[in-house]
Amino acid sequence: MNKQAPLFELPYINNHSTIYKLEEDLGKVIVLTFWASWCPDCGKDLPMKEQLFKTMDHNKVKMLTINVTGRERNVEEGIEFTGKFLTQPTLSDEGRYVYDLYNCDGVPSTIIINQQGDIHANFDDQSSFLDIVSKLGEIV
Repeated sequence: MNKQAPLFELPYINNHSTIYKLEEDLGKVIVLTFWASWCPDCGKDLPMKEQLFKTMDHNKVKMLTINVTGRERNVEEGIEFTGKFLTQPTLSDEGRYVYDLYNCDGVPSTIIINQQGDIHANFDDQSSFLDIVSKLGEIV
C-alpha cells in the first residue's frame, strides 16, 4: 500500500516570486531530490541526476531538486551551488518543512512519486544511483 505524497508549494530558489505547486504535476512521475550545498554525497548524486534529467521525457517525468535551507550554513551557498551545477528546476525549502513532511533523514534524499500521486520509493543518503534509476524504470 503506497502512501499518498504530501502536497506542497515552494518558491524556486532563484526566483522567490514564482511558486511551484506539486499538484500541478500529478499524473506524471515526480522525482524529488533533497540536498544541501556542503554535502559531499550530494556533490556525487546531483551530477548523475543532471545527466538523467537531460535524457528524460519531461512530459512524463518531472525532476526537481529541493535545497534544504534549514540544513544550509548559509542560504546563499545553496543559491550559488544551484547556479553552478543544476539545470533542473530547483526549489527552496522553508527551513526543513518539506524535508520533514517527507520524513527525510539525511541529504541527499530522493523521493519517487508515481502517476497516482503516491510515494513509489524513498531513498536515503546511502542509496545508490542505480537503485534509484531502476525504481524509476518500474513506473516510467
